[in-house]
Amino acid sequence: MKTDTNNLDKKSYSIWQKLFGKRMTKSGMLSIFIMGAGQLRNKQKGKALCFFLIQLVYVLIEILTSSLVSGGLPNQPKAWGYGFFRKGLWGFFTLGETTGGRFRDNSPVLMIEGLIVILLLGILIFFWIINIRDANQIAIEYEKSGQIKSSKEYFKHVFETSFAYVVSAPSLVLLLLISIMPILFAFFTAFTNYDAYHNPPADLIDWVGFGNFMKVIQLPGWRTTFIGVAVWTLVWAVIATFTTFFGGLFLALVVNNHRVRFKKIWRTILILPWAIPGMVSLLVFKNFFNQTYGPLNRMLGMNIPWLNNPTLAKFTLIAVNFWLGVPYFMMLMTGILTSFDKTIYEAARVDGANKNQIFWHVTFPILLSQVMPLLIMSFAGNFNNFGAVFFLTNGSPRNIAYEYAGHTDILITWIYKMTKDFKMYNMASIMSILIFLLIGGISTWNFMHTDAFKED
Repeated sequence: MKTDTNNLDKKSYSIWQKLFGKRMTKSGMLSIFIMGAGQLRNKQKGKALCFFLIQLVYVLIEILTSSLVSGGLPNQPKAWGYGFFRKGLWGFFTLGETTGGRFRDNSPVLMIEGLIVILLLGILIFFWIINIRDANQIAIEYEKSGQIKSSKEYFKHVFETSFAYVVSAPSLVLLLLISIMPILFAFFTAFTNYDAYHNPPADLIDWVGFGNFMKVIQLPGWRTTFIGVAVWTLVWAVIATFTTFFGGLFLALVVNNHRVRFKKIWRTILILPWAIPGMVSLLVFKNFFNQTYGPLNRMLGMNIPWLNNPTLAKFTLIAVNFWLGVPYFMMLMTGILTSFDKTIYEAARVDGANKNQIFWHVTFPILLSQVMPLLIMSFAGNFNNFGAVFFLTNGSPRNIAYEYAGHTDILITWIYKMTKDFKMYNMASIMSILIFLLIGGISTWNFMHTDAFKED
């Protein structure tokens, strides 16, 4: 037990050294309590004012958003109520309380306000650490050299060495509030009971920890649905990516062949499916493959359930996606193939290579190394290809063994149904986390093994 305690103490001391330095001076100690106090002691008034104003803004926000509230007892004096920051933290951890009267706490709103407060306090902590480090380091440098930079010289140095960070700081703050905060809200929703049976503001929601994750593992319905939908999503993403890639490569090779005439006309015709909005094309195909009144069945004189049979629906989905995605890869491959150095082919022919050997041992490896990052991005896009599935099949046909999902549903359309149609927000958040882990892990691994990543 002593060993564990000693190791913990050493780690804590190591973190302290990295943050504030090996020795804490009086200036550093002063900055712990009042931001800018250490800088003032170091005779850097401009810098001290900046740090102090940051702390003052936070204190004023808390004071100005507080209000006087009466105590519970008749003779109890009025006291200050919660301000913006204390109320935000209270709302995040409690998610509201049941109170009488007309107005009720809204748990999702309290969670959002709490996340905003946590992010803002994180910014404050960031500046607080910088403030202590700066005061401490300047004091140590002054003890050694007897000289100290003025605030003007310091700001000039920061502007010259960290110009990119200074300019992008407002954008980073907006990024935190506009992009990171919704992601965090979706993440934390997975740890609540936010569903159709706990629907604010009529009801409060509560923290349930990892209970929702256990449902996916333990309950047969959720487990079967997740495994089935996840496997089909992976199969769909792989097939949709590689069929469009090789289809585009084949068309590019055919069109670029020296025997083909009017290349521009052929390229224009073949790129039309990509030029037309995908949603329009998918809705047209949905009517085209309709079992009852679709033109295809009427021409064939048959009643084929293209979109109502699980196997046929998946095959149709892949075929339509092929038609929509091939033009993009065809134009991409065309651009790369025309930029190849012709001397490579001449050298291969001199060595006695035939056409097939030149393609598979020269053209294809170079082509693959150049398009691999785009291929990974295409895989990620197909993994979350909401439009193709939603507008063509809407996840149909229905699968009675699944929870809120059909045979052709992929994870993203399943999430949409759970939120839009069934209000299962907590389970949808879990699936979002699992998608992030799955697609993030696969994409990261692939990117790290591409030649473009290694060269960079």
